[in-house]
Amino acid sequence: MTFVYLMTNQKPLNHEIIKRHVEYLRGLKSQGKLMLCGPFTDYPGGMVVIQAADINEATDIANSDPFIASGGKSYEIRTLKLANEENNYLL
Repeated sequence: MTFVYLMTNQKPLNHEIIKRHVEYLRGLKSQGKLMLCGPFTDYPGGMVVIQAADINEATDIANSDPFIASGGKSYEIRTLKLANEENNYLL
């Protein structure tokens, strides 16, 4: 299943937390769980799109993100139904 965790900035992040977040993302990528991520340019936060077995695993992944675990960001999680060429964009 595909999930998105949408993060909102809560407090400034120091360089060490940012480095830990990037390493965390690299670990998710190496496990085949990270699909897409990045900050928003028009909103104080960002998103991470992941593959997980269920909402519990997705929540565990989000809660383990150093940005969230440090209290630097809060988040909301959503289940995403992918629409793409292979599934005719859900038509």
